[in-house]
Amino acid sequence: MSDTRQRLIVAISGASGSLLGLRLLQLLNQVEGWETHLVLSSAAVLTAKLELNESRETFEALATQVHSNKDIGASIASGSFRTAGMVVIPCSMNTLSGIANGASSNLITRAADVTLKEPRKLVLVTREAPLNVIHLRNMTFATEAGAIIMPPVPSFYLGPCSLDDAVTQMVGRVLDQFDIKVNGMKRWEGTAQEGCKL
Repeated sequence: MSDTRQRLIVAISGASGSLLGLRLLQLLNQVEGWETHLVLSSAAVLTAKLELNESRETFEALATQVHSNKDIGASIASGSFRTAGMVVIPCSMNTLSGIANGASSNLITRAADVTLKEPRKLVLVTREAPLNVIHLRNMTFATEAGAIIMPPVPSFYLGPCSLDDAVTQMVGRVLDQFDIKVNGMKRWEGTAQEGCKL
């Protein structure tokens, strides 16, 4: 890689939970030595507007480099472009299906396919409930191909006091998969910690 920086591909699909993708980018901006390659689907832009009243520019401003989801010729579409891996956060069932079945119809699914074939770490933060058998089978296919399925499950045992606490903790767990350490992460130490009462 150029200089000493490591690269992480960050894809944001149109699933509910755009705050997860935004928070991941915010946390990565606080970590030295990493560059982020961002891809937003068109549905992700719509969801971010509906859920957060945020525009594409809010997300793009936090990334080192931005790629169009239509640009199949982008650097991240090639295995020769070295990265530490890729995270799709949140990952819609449509995007999961494309990845699980090798349908590289856009840059997100193509970059994920490349990540699996190299092989590099691919984390899919899947967002859907309840799950039908098609969702579950696609998760199995993706896992068998080498992906990590990581639904955004709150760590209630750590006593989050707010949605912000829960989201930050969940995203920190995702970054743990790439050995990226962020400030403020609570960790289980064997005994209950003082939390917030509902």
